[in-house]
Amino acid sequence: MDFEMGARADELRGRLRELIGAELPAEFPGAFTDDPADLAAAQRFCRTLAERDLLCLSWPAEFGGAGASVWEQTVVREEMWAHHEPRGAQYMGVNWVGPIIMRHGTTEQQRRHLPPIAAGEVIWCQGFSEPEAGSDLASLRTYARRDGDGWLINGQKIWTSYATMAHWCFLLARTTRVGEGGVQRKQQGLSIFLVPMDNPAITVRPIRTMMGPHHLNEVFFDDLRVTDADVLGEVDAGWSIVGDVMAFERVGIARYARCERLLAAAPDALGERWDTLPAELVARWMRMLTHCRRARLMAYRVVAMQAGGQVSPGDAAAYRIAVTRLDQESAEVLAEIAAEAPDNSWFRADVDDHWRYSQAATVSSGSIEMQRILLSRALLAVTR
Repeated sequence: MDFEMGARADELRGRLRELIGAELPAEFPGAFTDDPADLAAAQRFCRTLAERDLLCLSWPAEFGGAGASVWEQTVVREEMWAHHEPRGAQYMGVNWVGPIIMRHGTTEQQRRHLPPIAAGEVIWCQGFSEPEAGSDLASLRTYARRDGDGWLINGQKIWTSYATMAHWCFLLARTTRVGEGGVQRKQQGLSIFLVPMDNPAITVRPIRTMMGPHHLNEVFFDDLRVTDADVLGEVDAGWSIVGDVMAFERVGIARYARCERLLAAAPDALGERWDTLPAELVARWMRMLTHCRRARLMAYRVVAMQAGGQVSPGDAAAYRIAVTRLDQESAEVLAEIAAEAPDNSWFRADVDDHWRYSQAATVSSGSIEMQRILLSRALLAVTR
């Protein structure tokens, strides 16, 4: 099966790899470490990409992009994820916050938020999950009540990635309780607010994990005052936007590219030791390479649908299931292979990092169980 995108895509991949080699420190460990220099390096790299019209390649020029195709943006996405995501947390703004504001934002919101994202100047976090509303997101309790010509928001979010470094939060809150104002279902009466993280009414508490700092946090909102200008879309109609968010977010994380790069590098990393690996382990390695190609094809299907103006939750869920299983299964195979590599090799260090991150793959951005439910519902809807 042919996965090539043509000479233009090959040239773009070459440019990106040259930039990564030239602009980032050797063996760059990613932006999310205890060393502030790593985040600073990622931010500098984002600005370099932006200066060369590579950060938001497929965005319209009016919003700071280069007007390229979604397939060229897919090349950028794949190369970034294959090389330890040197954009850091910027991928969130590039992949889904920006496109969602393009779709649902006012002209003023677009003018305010899109150029800084395209310039690599701001970091966003997502205020969705709560202690009792993770997979069942519509059960959230964070509440925004009317107060004069604005809103007061109170509540708590949890597992909020990048909240310690974020400038803005894409916040989902309840604006009308079930049983009031014609709201009959918990998916109704929800609204999205775009709020600055430097507001003193917001408190962030990091949650330490084996993935390191910045990834997981608690966020508390205590009488956070916002205005109607901060509401994205219509009041009480936020759930429909959430569906778009999930579809863009899940396909925007090209985990398969990192898996494929590490799997492909394994024989060279082991050298002569490769020939001594058990045949069963080599067979599993080959199977994972096949699964990488399957996940890539499923991602391309969703990208093609989005390029045509469609967003299919079922197809996005199917891709998410495939790529998160690939993430974890390939990590186990790679860990066994890396055990035979030299102790100080880059390959061993990268596999260890990949393994640690993969442990959360089937939970983050919507659990795999919820993805299966979404896919089942989409399939049942087709057969009816």
